[in-house]
Amino acid sequence: MTDSYVRVRGAREHNLRTIDVDIPRDALVAFTGVSGSGKSSLAFGTLYAEAQRRYFESVAPYARRLIHQVGAPKVEDITGLPPAVALEQRRSAPTARSSVGTVTTLSNSLRMLFSRAGDYPADAPERLDSDAFSPNTAAGACPECHGLGRVHRVTEDSLVPDPARSIRDGAIAAWPGAWQGKNLRDILATLGHDIDRPWRELPRADREWILFTDEQPVVTVEPVRAAGRIQRPYQGQYMSARRYVLHTFADSKSETLRKRVRGFLVAEPCPVCAGRRLRPEALAVTFEGHDIATLAGLPLSALAGLLGPTAGRPDDGVAPTLARDLVARIEVLTELGLGYLSMDRPSPTLSAGELQRLRLATQLRSGLFGVVYVLDEPSAGLHPADTRSLLTVLGRLKEAGNSLFVVEHDMDVVRRADWIVDVGPRAGEHGGQVLHSGPVAALADVPASATRRFLFAAEPPAGRTPRRPSGTLALYGVTLHNLRGLDAVFPLGVFTAVTGVSGSGKSTLVTRVLAEAVREHLGATAEERTAESGPDADTDTGADAGPTARAQLTGARGLAAVDRLVRVDQKPIGRTPRSNLATYTGLFDAVRKVFAATDAARARGYSAGRFSFNVAGGRCETCRGEGFVAVELLFLPGTYAPCTDCHGARYRPETLEITYRDRTVADVLAMTVDTAAGFLADLPAAARSLRTLQDVGLGYLRLGQPATELSGGEAQRIKLATELQRTRRGHTLYLLDEPTTGLHPADTEVLLRQLHGLVDAGHTVVVVEHDMGVAAGADHVIDLGPGGGADGGRIVAAGTPAEVAAAPHSRTAPYLARRLSRTEA
Repeated sequence: MTDSYVRVRGAREHNLRTIDVDIPRDALVAFTGVSGSGKSSLAFGTLYAEAQRRYFESVAPYARRLIHQVGAPKVEDITGLPPAVALEQRRSAPTARSSVGTVTTLSNSLRMLFSRAGDYPADAPERLDSDAFSPNTAAGACPECHGLGRVHRVTEDSLVPDPARSIRDGAIAAWPGAWQGKNLRDILATLGHDIDRPWRELPRADREWILFTDEQPVVTVEPVRAAGRIQRPYQGQYMSARRYVLHTFADSKSETLRKRVRGFLVAEPCPVCAGRRLRPEALAVTFEGHDIATLAGLPLSALAGLLGPTAGRPDDGVAPTLARDLVARIEVLTELGLGYLSMDRPSPTLSAGELQRLRLATQLRSGLFGVVYVLDEPSAGLHPADTRSLLTVLGRLKEAGNSLFVVEHDMDVVRRADWIVDVGPRAGEHGGQVLHSGPVAALADVPASATRRFLFAAEPPAGRTPRRPSGTLALYGVTLHNLRGLDAVFPLGVFTAVTGVSGSGKSTLVTRVLAEAVREHLGATAEERTAESGPDADTDTGADAGPTARAQLTGARGLAAVDRLVRVDQKPIGRTPRSNLATYTGLFDAVRKVFAATDAARARGYSAGRFSFNVAGGRCETCRGEGFVAVELLFLPGTYAPCTDCHGARYRPETLEITYRDRTVADVLAMTVDTAAGFLADLPAAARSLRTLQDVGLGYLRLGQPATELSGGEAQRIKLATELQRTRRGHTLYLLDEPTTGLHPADTEVLLRQLHGLVDAGHTVVVVEHDMGVAAGADHVIDLGPGGGADGGRIVAAGTPAEVAAAPHSRTAPYLARRLSRTEA
């Protein structure tokens, strides 16, 4: 009889403790356990990695030679393993040109429909190739905006926000600071411009020239310096404010500078294509009376409705065939709760959960069978109302003859699995064991499992007597995306959960509108910026290659009660292995200093910089301190392999000769947070950072763990820990976007203790959440909906959890009511 199990022997990847486990094929298998327990190391690092390696072994020798650099998973033997497809929680290509249409390949079919079956103008010389309908090709892109649909300009208002100031007092805010800004002011004075008059009093012709001229005159400047300093003249070249901003934004390698000048740019629809991204000849072609840009901008559900009559025609012509294919593929997306998305929606604006569901729908249409699909939390970012549809789609993949190995924290999904592999008992070095591999019900007999009490018992109490607000913050007439004239009131001094189905407008309201309103009231603070990205975080995902649309408000009230804003999102803390939590949190500064203070380091003249892997000197130059080198796999996505010189240590051998308490700096980076907390307990700066990382449940992470290995939820908690270690002054507003994403329910408890502790200390916390346990334990709930996209954008209910649970038109209400009743029981 053919063995129907995948049998793993001796798996040692990451923290796995030489485990043996048997997993059935042709089943929905849930991998569970607390964050860092090793479940992803088993599902992705071992099973998927080995399936991928076996596929690589079958390809051409030249490609195989490149692939060997990646290495194989640490496992003795795996039998019964079919080919595998991984659907991970990863961002898509970091460019605004990647869209829902390109990720799902729906845009290919739509372009073919217009090319082959579109209505052409009478004077059209010939039918256009499908590439002519793509804004991402030279044949189709509007020549003015290069297919982006918008152009970036500067205006006098954007460059000079306060015209009451003089040039000497910084009227031209877009100019650089320090010496370069003084140089430009001195040049203007030399050219005869009055730099001490208020900007608004200068002649219009002078203002236009100063801000927008393309001339770059060179003059001899006689600088005015402090007494005692050298008064040497120099040749200075003028650069207008517009030229400086555009040049810096286009060419600067510094993300800090790019982020600064981005604020002075104004995004406008392209004047040639009116934001439709294509050449006139492509836009002249229509289908059912609409050009392709119009159809790409419709919600997918509306697009399917428009194509329905054509798809329903009985003939097998080009138009009905292509329309039927489009409608069938859109139906799967709608079933997954994504019908509110439009085909032209840029990928970087999507959540990781939305991206994974788009890929899942694409796989469902691929027709593969006999494949293992390895999924990373497919329920992430899903409202409970959409989870049932997800399970239906997963069931169809299984019925098609495939196996589904799902890393999952949603207990509703886990309960529907055929088999469960529970890993633990805890995280990091305290995990890595398979506690149970068998039917779901049998986990009830495994007392060591952290999953057990959430899966079977009444979940831990989440309800609480709601706190009384200390005040309110109100926004009136909010208009952005699908929010249209919305009024929203946020109570202060309490914990507020903002709920609603995917696409209802939650993140737009909280992380965009509320954040922008408070930021503008306060002015961008260093603390607020740091909470979003760290000193070494290469975090620009390209979601906005320039300025994004700004919210419009008719009024706001209560902003004066907020002294500080902290927005914690799920953007990566870096895009390369060089970025990690040690540098992001700042604790590595203390580590480098203690190594530089050793007798051996002083004898060699090594400074703290010698122990940095981000600057030349002590780092390995082969990998430039990353510990990994990029491997391009030609026809497959690139990946990273350990550096062949330093073998992942990041440093030169001479640097590693310096030890502190018999440990090298590479040894310290290899420690987990829990281990390092003991080793560095007598270094206050490091100990404080490590303690806060433990407080948010990240004790299992290694200090030098590359940012490329961290989930969005882990990155968010690192940012939160970085913020928690600071001294908090005044009333702080904390905004978090789905902070429980990627968290086991046991880890969610740890995180919520920290967030409620902030509220108990007098601050305000607002979270966007799908977890009904979080909503049930909140003081106030704001529910948006009733649907997503055009069907959302309204506040359906607001009040205490009990009040929202009783709201008649809320899709959240029945799930919240069920959670509250479970709590009360």
